[in-house]
Amino acid sequence: MSDTRHTASKPKVKAYMTRDVATVSPDDTVREAAERIIDSNHNGFPVTDGRTVVGFVSARDLLLTDTDAPVFTVMSDDIIVAHPEMNVNDAARVILRSGIQKLPVVDDAGNLVGIISNTDVIRSQIERATPEKVGKLMRTLEEIHGVGTTEERRTVSLSALLPTQARVYADELEGRRYELERGLAEPLVVIDNPNESGELEDDGTLVLADGHHRVMAAHRLGIEEMDAYVIVIADHVDLGMAKTARKEGLGSITDIEVVDYARHPLVETTKRFQSEDGD
Repeated sequence: MSDTRHTASKPKVKAYMTRDVATVSPDDTVREAAERIIDSNHNGFPVTDGRTVVGFVSARDLLLTDTDAPVFTVMSDDIIVAHPEMNVNDAARVILRSGIQKLPVVDDAGNLVGIISNTDVIRSQIERATPEKVGKLMRTLEEIHGVGTTEERRTVSLSALLPTQARVYADELEGRRYELERGLAEPLVVIDNPNESGELEDDGTLVLADGHHRVMAAHRLGIEEMDAYVIVIADHVDLGMAKTARKEGLGSITDIEVVDYARHPLVETTKRFQSEDGD
């Protein structure tokens, strides 16, 4: 059995930070910095002298300020920075406790190598395929079915996947698309259950246990294969999740429903209550 499931792989800042960072110079004017903020979706920029971070300037810093003043006169120069090897959960605590939205990421020489935002931190917590998650699923399969399991890292065809989740949410697909386009997507978690003759389903149906939003985002981008942790079952078993999926009419990823957030059941319930209150 693979040792991977026993090793805790804590996610690092470097896996989720944005590497292509927009910056301003300390000698740029307030007007130039403000124009860059207006032309972008950012609410501020790290201030760099060469590659060294010397401060951070936000939209708030620029308010009611002489537009011809240099950035270094209004920037915050006592800023918190992160290291690329920092645990992303620790970065989350810093962001939460400090109330800031973005942490510049610097290497050992103090050079800017990226930036991590509160959005990146949230993204790191959604659909993360950790060795602990894979190991837990392996142990569950072994205990329920009394079979041995092994783990492989493999590229799988999306057309061969049997989904076990009937719907995904449109807003989360945007985050998964972002990850895929930047090579940040976590591997899927797939179960390879041999058929009754003992042959693995390499060219047949692989049960998708985790990663439905990633798969649907990839499908929309025209991606046909993805990296996966594959749990291989030693002998054929009747997987309850596969039976349930087929009863729900799931045969391939094209059967997954994409639900717009506005139609989320809890949102509809809230609207219904508001409507009832108004009657």
